[in-house]
Amino acid sequence: MKKFLLLIFSLIIIMTTSACTQKTGILFYQRPVTKENVMDYASVFKPSTRIYYLILMPDFQHSRFLNIQIIKKGSAEYLGYNIVMTRTVRLKDEEDKYFTDYMVLNDKGAYIMKVYSKDNPRKVYTQAEFYVK
Repeated sequence: MKKFLLLIFSLIIIMTTSACTQKTGILFYQRPVTKENVMDYASVFKPSTRIYYLILMPDFQHSRFLNIQIIKKGSAEYLGYNIVMTRTVRLKDEEDKYFTDYMVLNDKGAYIMKVYSKDNPRKVYTQAEFYVK
């Protein structure tokens, strides 16, 4: 009986801790993204410097286009948020799982990056927060 309960308990533990769900995400870097520095991500940057970012998309995209939106928190133009930059990018054939680029922000503050699909612009694939200080 003890072995049976141990087997059931171990199966429950394995099933709850080894889920294979992959989610989308955004990572920010101070240098261009390479294989060597992919784990050196940051969230605080200096003004007027390049902010490199990596958007991870593990699920296959139906559309080859992404809408990227940068929003500054704390301004009073639209309910406390100000849209700083909006961009539509086309994914290359080798970039069906990721997209990388950079941006330059001059104003200090807290920012949010949101990524949408061109097919469904109301659904946010992923979002991340970063700071310029």
